[in-house]
Amino acid sequence: MDGNRRFAKKKSVKSSVGHYKGFDKLSETLKWCLDLGVPEVTVYAFSIENFKRSEDEVTALMDLARDKFKRLLDEVELMNDWGVRIHVAGRLSLLPNDLRSLVARAMLATRYNNKLQLNIAYAYTGRDEISRAASYIVDGCKNNDLTTDDIDEYLVSQALDLAEAELLIRTSGEVRLSDFMLWQISRTVLYFSDVLWPEFTIWNLLAAIIHFQRNAPPLLPENVNSDAKQKFLNKLENKWWSDLESFVAC
Repeated sequence: MDGNRRFAKKKSVKSSVGHYKGFDKLSETLKWCLDLGVPEVTVYAFSIENFKRSEDEVTALMDLARDKFKRLLDEVELMNDWGVRIHVAGRLSLLPNDLRSLVARAMLATRYNNKLQLNIAYAYTGRDEISRAASYIVDGCKNNDLTTDDIDEYLVSQALDLAEAELLIRTSGEVRLSDFMLWQISRTVLYFSDVLWPEFTIWNLLAAIIHFQRNAPPLLPENVNSDAKQKFLNKLENKWWSDLESFVAC
């Protein structure tokens, strides 16, 4: 979702205004995706690298996230009616305690919804995601939950925060991945748009979907999973939910 700051500069307003417009556009885009039957949407909301921006901008972005997650929790019944499941991917330990608690509450409150999953990459980079998955697998081997023979492409994929993507859209004319979903996009159709994210329209979305339909690769056969791998992955997921409950309690 690139171009918020350039949109603000174009309109001669503060960068925080551009970020607020970008979040409003996300809500609008999610409604389009629901209407179109898209089952999963992932957005790159805040990179770990963004912590290097000015203190004022980082503070404004954290405040924006607080505001939006509070509003989401106020409207959680609507999210549940829509069937939207919230999943925040990233190194949550980097977030302020109060924001981490809000994020955890949003995920727990929408845990069982299954019409559309919204993945929000926050305090995230693809390299950090891969390194964390590797550390989980190393711990699994140390704890005798896995053997080295269990380690393969499928296991790594399942230990990541995010699943493989079919279509990746980047707005604002940038044609870089910027450390986003580096493992998951080996077969992904890429679509680059010149439009700034706050000015993104349903017609831009439909153009991207048509581009995907024309270029989608053939489906791969499903992986066969071993009992040991599945037990490890179940244990990893249970720890994830337990950690979220502890974040709420803090």
